[in-house]
Amino acid sequence: MSELEDKYADIRPYNDDEVAASLTRLINDDAFIDVIAKYNLPRFLSAVPFIARPMVRSQLRKKWGKVSTVEDVQNEVAQYLDKLVKRTTSKVTFSGLEQLDANQAYLFISNHRDIVLDPALVNWGLYQHKMKTVRIAIGDNLLQIPYITELMRLNKSFIVKRSAKAPKEMLKALTQLSSYIYDSVVGGNSIWIAQKEGRAKDGFDQTDPALLKMLQLNGRKQKKEFGDYIKELKIVPVSISYQYEPCAIAKAKELYHKQHHGEYVKSAGEDIASIVEGFSTAKGHVHLAFGQPIESKCDSAEELAKTIDKQIVDSFYLHPGNYIAGGCKDAVIDSPDTATFEQRLACVPEELKPLVLAMYAKPFHRKTEINTNSCEH
Repeated sequence: MSELEDKYADIRPYNDDEVAASLTRLINDDAFIDVIAKYNLPRFLSAVPFIARPMVRSQLRKKWGKVSTVEDVQNEVAQYLDKLVKRTTSKVTFSGLEQLDANQAYLFISNHRDIVLDPALVNWGLYQHKMKTVRIAIGDNLLQIPYITELMRLNKSFIVKRSAKAPKEMLKALTQLSSYIYDSVVGGNSIWIAQKEGRAKDGFDQTDPALLKMLQLNGRKQKKEFGDYIKELKIVPVSISYQYEPCAIAKAKELYHKQHHGEYVKSAGEDIASIVEGFSTAKGHVHLAFGQPIESKCDSAEELAKTIDKQIVDSFYLHPGNYIAGGCKDAVIDSPDTATFEQRLACVPEELKPLVLAMYAKPFHRKTEINTNSCEH
């Protein structure tokens, strides 16, 4: 193992020589096997572990027998995503990928609407265009369950230590993260990271300058100016737009609770439930717009955040629901999707409707601020 990999051993994804041992740990993990049984076997079988577990283990050994490298894992994930796209979307479209260099590594910074689907669909687009998939930033708050950690690190995810609280410990973790992102991009491996911590539950996509200051920590160590260092990272903003917002009601419940009680504490397993809901529910048309690499010199984190936001907001694909919620129904009155959106809205509990509507309206209003002729679909 090279010194570089060792330096990041506690946060980096698994290497080829670690794949087999990780798969063995998954096959031996009863909690993981029970989850697979629950979603893949009839209920009368999955409810009886001493029958279900040997069946699932046998199937997985057969299925994973030939999986021995990170690339093999990516091919498995691509097959799963292909099924997921067919089952839960009407279509997934991409723009801007043709303008990127397939031999260049980038730092993709995207808006964040779904915990796992956002980076998965970025990867899906890159995979379809014969480009290398990304290494994915994931918060350690999602890694409370051993099998989730295994699955994430197998799938090219690296760990963001959000649980570090003491200032010294936090700075150390952020400096390591900053250095890892830089070394990855310079070493030819693209990275995906969300534009801020946590999903935009209110539909307001905005880059957190603190994230960009974290990226610069390694630049400061190298004594490089902010603008020069950022250019080396080859930042590409990505705008992800779901026709039907993943986990919309759950997001609205959280916002409603915060409005009325001041704070919201997630229950155990809530993030995992959101991941499952995001994967399993209908999303309609999903569009991912890959922006232009940021070449212009941004001399501060705030300036760079505005540049990223402009691209994300500008290239956000507006669906009928965004127009309707934004008060511009005339633009999509003839779309068959208009009735579908209104039917879905009718199923939202009354007290949550304003929050769900605001979630869909926000991208429309922000786009209108940039383009005054936004009512043209």
